[in-house]
Amino acid sequence: MNSKTNPVARGCEAVVIQTLPLFEMMRMRAATTARRHPVLGFAAPNPQSTLRWVNLFTHTHRRLGPEDKEVVSPNNDTVYSNAWLDLSEGPVIIETPDMGERYWTLGLLDAWTNPFAYVGRRTTGNRPQRTLVHGPGWHGAVPPDITGTVAAPGDDVWLIGRHLVEDDGDDAARVRKSQSAMRLVRLDGADAALRADTWIDGRDTGIPSADIYLSIVSAALRRNPPSPGEHLAWPAAAVDLATSLPAVYERLRTGHQPHELGGGWAIPVLVKTHWGDDYLTRARIARNFIGALGVEEAMYPTAEVDAHGAPLDGSKRYELRFAPGRGLKVGAFWSLTMYRRSDCLFVANPIHRYSIGDRTPGLRHDADGSLAIRLQAEDPGPGLNWLPAPGGELFYVVLRLYQPHADHLELRFDYPPIQPI
Repeated sequence: MNSKTNPVARGCEAVVIQTLPLFEMMRMRAATTARRHPVLGFAAPNPQSTLRWVNLFTHTHRRLGPEDKEVVSPNNDTVYSNAWLDLSEGPVIIETPDMGERYWTLGLLDAWTNPFAYVGRRTTGNRPQRTLVHGPGWHGAVPPDITGTVAAPGDDVWLIGRHLVEDDGDDAARVRKSQSAMRLVRLDGADAALRADTWIDGRDTGIPSADIYLSIVSAALRRNPPSPGEHLAWPAAAVDLATSLPAVYERLRTGHQPHELGGGWAIPVLVKTHWGDDYLTRARIARNFIGALGVEEAMYPTAEVDAHGAPLDGSKRYELRFAPGRGLKVGAFWSLTMYRRSDCLFVANPIHRYSIGDRTPGLRHDADGSLAIRLQAEDPGPGLNWLPAPGGELFYVVLRLYQPHADHLELRFDYPPIQPI
């Protein structure tokens, strides 16, 4: 009897879909928390230990390139700041310095992948800030020097920070200085870092066993209850999970359901601050695009086909043209990034260009104000905007729109199709 004819299995699959974001977030917590504190050392002497440091920032200091293979569809615009907050022992204060005119954001995701709050250019500005984040059980006094307060729905929060970088030299050094000034502290100013058991090996991205899934979700639920109004039948029986987990993970892998935008463009993520009761989309994003921020911060229209619906192919030549007055509308910046379909990574090329956008040096507009971008493997020659494609391989491109305007947010923007030449 399979899940299509077994009502118990169907019910368990629904439970897996509902709880999978919680499991995947705990897997990411295990994968991205720091083993070593810069002052206090390793969280545990045993390299196999699952103890990690939470309430501690880690940073990347350079933009990713084709040699980086850990993250699929990476961006080439920003460097990252990452931290997991554990609010079980009281509030944590996020200290951030003056960011000047730079675009930056810290997205706060709860354990269910809801991007519920932000600190940064769009929401709180670029001045020095002290933001207090507390869990649902805290009701203390807020210090007078706190610039903002965030009430988290549970004890676990993922901070995902992005900082715009213009180059890999002087500007990257300026960003690194800003990152080094970011701190996570307690109300008394002490370092907030804690040792925490992350329970699992975050490097294992396969389908979890029923016992591990049951254990991790149960532990995470005690710290991060469902939203009010979300009813969850838990725990599930291990025997039912053993059947339902592979079925759900396969369904999420093959059941890609992006939002069509027209012209061959689609957008995989459309959320603002909360997924509501759309548990299936929440699970699909958790498995395939975990860490996605809300669309008011950034949108990612994606194209895998040309104007005629044919797959984009590096053996051909294409043009993407934005007509006069029909350019992308953003409050921060936009970029177009090229990826191979085979591995979802950057395309190595002789000019070391992996994305092109409104900040690209030498970007040229036509006399009528239109903007044309050539997508092809060979250099199209001088005077043309070129984003190199992989020769003889299928590819796709992603538009990144930071602080998109209403035309994008309300899906009224007319995205031009990619035309073969």
